[in-house]
Amino acid sequence: MRAARSDVTISYAGFARPWAAWLAHQLERLGQVTTMLRWDPQPDATLVDELSRLLSSEGRLLMVLDDWFFRLGTRSLEEWTAALREVVSPHADRFAAVSVATQPLPVTAVLLRPVDLRDVDAEEAGRRVLNRLGIAPSGRAVDEDAPGAPRFPAEPPEVWNIPRRNSRFTGRDGVLEEMYGKLARSAGRSPLVETRLALYGISGVGKSQIAVEYAHRFGNDYDVVWWVSATNRGAAREQLAELAARLGLPVGQEIGDRIRAVHEALRTGRPYRRWLLIFDSADDMEQIEGLVPGGPGHVLITTLSRDWSGSGGAQEIEVLPFTRVESVGYARRRAPRLTSRDADDLSAAVQDLPLLLAQTAAWLDANPMPPREYIELIRRGEPSLVGIQISSDYPMAFQTSWAITLNTLRERSPAAVELLKLFAFFAPDAIPVSLLIKDRRADLPGYLADLAAEPISWNTALRRLTESTAVRLTQGQASRPGVVTVQMHRLYHRFLRGDMTEEERDALSAAACRVLVSADPQNPGDTLTWERYADLIEHLEPAGALETSEPSVQGLVVNCVEYLRVRGEYDMGLRLCERFMAHWRSRPAPMQRTMLVLTHQHANMLRRLGRYREAEAVGSAVVEELGAERAGDDADLLRAKDGLAGTLMALGSYDRACALFAEVWQSYAVLLGARAPRAVSSRSNYGLALGLLGRYQESLATHHEVLEIRERELQATDPLTLNAATSHAHALRLVGRYQEAASRQEVTARLHEQVMGLHHPQTLRAEHGLALCLRRLHGGGRADALLADVAGRCHLVHGPRHPETLMVEADRVVSLREGADLEAALEAAETVATSYRDLLGEEHPYTVGTLGNLGLVLGETGDRRAALEMTERALSGMERAMGPAHPWALGCALNAGGAYRLHGEVEGAAALGEDTLRRATEVLGETHPLTLAAKVALADDLRALRDAPRAAKLEEEALRQLAGTLGGAHPQTLSARRRRRPTWDFEPQPI
Repeated sequence: MRAARSDVTISYAGFARPWAAWLAHQLERLGQVTTMLRWDPQPDATLVDELSRLLSSEGRLLMVLDDWFFRLGTRSLEEWTAALREVVSPHADRFAAVSVATQPLPVTAVLLRPVDLRDVDAEEAGRRVLNRLGIAPSGRAVDEDAPGAPRFPAEPPEVWNIPRRNSRFTGRDGVLEEMYGKLARSAGRSPLVETRLALYGISGVGKSQIAVEYAHRFGNDYDVVWWVSATNRGAAREQLAELAARLGLPVGQEIGDRIRAVHEALRTGRPYRRWLLIFDSADDMEQIEGLVPGGPGHVLITTLSRDWSGSGGAQEIEVLPFTRVESVGYARRRAPRLTSRDADDLSAAVQDLPLLLAQTAAWLDANPMPPREYIELIRRGEPSLVGIQISSDYPMAFQTSWAITLNTLRERSPAAVELLKLFAFFAPDAIPVSLLIKDRRADLPGYLADLAAEPISWNTALRRLTESTAVRLTQGQASRPGVVTVQMHRLYHRFLRGDMTEEERDALSAAACRVLVSADPQNPGDTLTWERYADLIEHLEPAGALETSEPSVQGLVVNCVEYLRVRGEYDMGLRLCERFMAHWRSRPAPMQRTMLVLTHQHANMLRRLGRYREAEAVGSAVVEELGAERAGDDADLLRAKDGLAGTLMALGSYDRACALFAEVWQSYAVLLGARAPRAVSSRSNYGLALGLLGRYQESLATHHEVLEIRERELQATDPLTLNAATSHAHALRLVGRYQEAASRQEVTARLHEQVMGLHHPQTLRAEHGLALCLRRLHGGGRADALLADVAGRCHLVHGPRHPETLMVEADRVVSLREGADLEAALEAAETVATSYRDLLGEEHPYTVGTLGNLGLVLGETGDRRAALEMTERALSGMERAMGPAHPWALGCALNAGGAYRLHGEVEGAAALGEDTLRRATEVLGETHPLTLAAKVALADDLRALRDAPRAAKLEEEALRQLAGTLGGAHPQTLSARRRRRPTWDFEPQPI
């Protein structure tokens, strides 16, 4: 039976809005008309008046009582009791209440007869509410998954990472409701519309606090609510990458892998459709370039600038200072001894700026100075009256209030002031208090070392800071009790540093650097240390670590850069290298060891980012400079040559790269022994260069010897051994030993997956190699499926334009073409060729080779003229780049001959075919698969020229050799028997 219709007004404090929304939804399901009314009593109104005003609402009044409901304003329990008796008792039939408080409610709340909704499930909570209101239930179960249904508040978002709520948060209803109108009203169960919203305003206006309050107040509308501190790019990337694990995504340790996985999950809405990401303090768009996700979710940004509303594509809301009513309410809540007039005058003195109001009210709450006297000091704006000299860059009210605070702290707790000064030499968003406690006594100045050694004194100093300043403390979990980090507003951070003498700054900078050095795990390659390095990096610059000549600190910087390299954080690694080097280029000894290591890493980062020309310039300069002053076998010079050779190989300068690798390998072999790790690594690189030069047999011999050394010196599952096995199988495939290559790579790929996981870059390369082996051995089928799977993971791990991804996508073009998906093949071929051109230039062999692949697809589509033009371009370009005898040039010639035939130029095809077969036989041997393909193609051309005897002889010879080399059932043999003209596919090689 349907319940009788009646109106219900739900009154709630801002903190309990999710409960009010859920209650409204449950009642509206039963046909009730509800109104949500935020309870925020005005400071100057009596409680009797405020409660009486509620009676003007129609229908029943349902009050949601939480931990903060009775704390709004500066009301005594006696006042509450009297008001409830006067207003509620005579209208008991109009008032009802529910309790969602985690702490006992005041005794006076009994007059509202609240029912407790905590610690029960949604169904029981709904039953209790209806019973309290006297509404008959419908008999239908609560449907939490209905479109638009708010989540039961006792079941918070599935994934949640938001700073603790500010219990003193006041006002801002207009901003919050405007934000809700732009964001959360679309956050129902139905697919969301991508929305970005930027809160912009001056420093200290309260943008971050509004974002925190929004997440707590409206977060129940989402499945995922995640906070990212965006002042530091490295920290922001780490925090966003952490979301991968919380979403349960199958990813490896590479941070880029995890970020891309997060973006893909948010874009597709799997596993969660409703999400809100908050990027706090994103004042520089470049700092979080590439981090802000797209897709059907919501992004909230707090920023000083309006850049996000332009190129950032965000809607915007300007955050202004408090209204005077908000200021007065906040000041009286923070410092209850203030009268309304005092609070009004204080608000005027600090121009209603929330940060300054928080600072001044906190000071008044902790100190006995008469409010009028303090307010007069702020108004006069003379910080020198209390012994502080401050830069004029800061607002006068800020200068004076902060000067008074410091002066008071010096008198009452000098240790707290010194601790505060040390905090200024760490990143302000997460000052690592836990590291200071654990440090060696020698790391801190004596007075701070004594303080850290005494827990009571230490915690007292921290408490003084949070009581008297706007510094906020973050407590640890059960596994890490006590204060873990401190957060300080950047205005205070800058001011503290500017208020010190040069001697103070130097001493505290040195102390901060010692703290960071002591926290260095000294092993950036170990994944277990990565979280620590991520924490340390953001403190390097404020501590002065990039400017010091202290070897241990420079060692820390080097380790942090190495961590970024092994983590795949090439952008950030490059920036850190460049910032450090900018400080040291003008110093007297620019070639000191630290600079050499970081210059090497600088080139390494540039190369890994695809900035090959810049990497070559850096590497060449170091090699030239070291070569002029060091012996040929100097360790630094050899490392520099090895790095330069890698860059040259990426640029297609294979001869120079090969010569350098050979020189480095032989030098290491003499200095360290042929089996020394550095010698073996350089020899492996030499083998790769040989393969790129088309010297396949030499490459195979080199990789075979490297693999034997790895297997003797290391375990079979060591990453270096596995990498050597992949390179060996690759070389086997290049010489045409397909069966052996596939057999070996099958085992190697399986071990990679077991040891390193599906998403590790080395695993992807191993499975890519296996797919190519399988294609050469069996054709498509499993090979194509595996290649498509690897391509998908490469996009996730590396991104769409990374060289490793392009290498796989180039091979997928072949799968699509042979699978007759010509439209997809054409699009993919054009994308790959264009991407290689943009990355490497028009003349690079990878650009040229992938243009040849595009020509084959054009031929299949029937565009014979375009196919001929493209294959001719590929042939001439490859001969210029690699020489006419290189296997890649021979393959391009094979394809060009086929294009001539399609275009009706039979004689030209035959002439080119004769030359190609001759050169292939000389370079690769009579039975190499490419030589045999050239023989089959020439037989086809001779038949077209009506030279049947010679065509038959060549065909018979080719079929016999194919059967003997590859087997009678091999796809290439069967294709030749069916007289299908062979083609050659360019495969970009790993470097």
